[in-house]
Amino acid sequence: MIDKRKVIPRRTFIAGLASSAGLTLAGCGETEPPTYGNLLRMGDWVTYKAHRLLLPEQALAREYDLGDISAMPATGTVNPGDDQQTFFDPVHGPEFSRVQSSGFDDWRITVEGSVDRPGVFSLQDLQKMPSRTHITRHTCEEGWSAIAQWTGVPLSTVLYACGMQSQARYVWFHAYDSWIDSIDMNDALHPQTILAYGMNGRQLPLSHGAPLRLRVERQIGYKSMKYLRKIVVTDNFADGGSSVHIDDGWSWYNGI
Repeated sequence: MIDKRKVIPRRTFIAGLASSAGLTLAGCGETEPPTYGNLLRMGDWVTYKAHRLLLPEQALAREYDLGDISAMPATGTVNPGDDQQTFFDPVHGPEFSRVQSSGFDDWRITVEGSVDRPGVFSLQDLQKMPSRTHITRHTCEEGWSAIAQWTGVPLSTVLYACGMQSQARYVWFHAYDSWIDSIDMNDALHPQTILAYGMNGRQLPLSHGAPLRLRVERQIGYKSMKYLRKIVVTDNFADGGSSVHIDDGWSWYNGI
């Protein structure tokens, strides 16, 4: 039997940790990461708040030269249309298989939520927008890293084209393999955060997220989601359920 006399002080101690961290790092933004108040997530929360307080919002991740480009393995989902893969989504997997068979001519991504002009964009629509190319290091949570060149449209360009509303705080991304994740507006509007359709001077390969993947250069690799199908702008954080994988030990914020 659990001794409640021991549990209550422990909870009070955890709350005290959260409160003291909040006082220490007060005034560094209106957004709060979803890990706040959880003892196992306090390290993530403190890192998030410290980065927002101490680092310039537009500080760039290091960029490299063409000669620095290295081999880059494809991990996780490598084809969301393959029903034999672990991450196959029975709802959206067949849809991906269909648009893949057309060479992605029929692929569309939607942008909705806290925007004045919800949009539907083809790959050609995105390629007509101003693009950005940079060479950056992909740092994986599994311990390896690689350097690649990425080309795409800045996420900020798409958000502004859709009339992102002033109260918006988070941007959520939905992928064909059922993965869902989000970033705050600081990272969403960062100049190196792009919707990438090219890699190493060529069309983005299927195994690396074709036709479109997110690149968040100031966070660990798994935040750069592959196989995008929908973007949702929100005013408040929502945990996203089991698809976000926070409960499985994945941190929401992984700034580097």
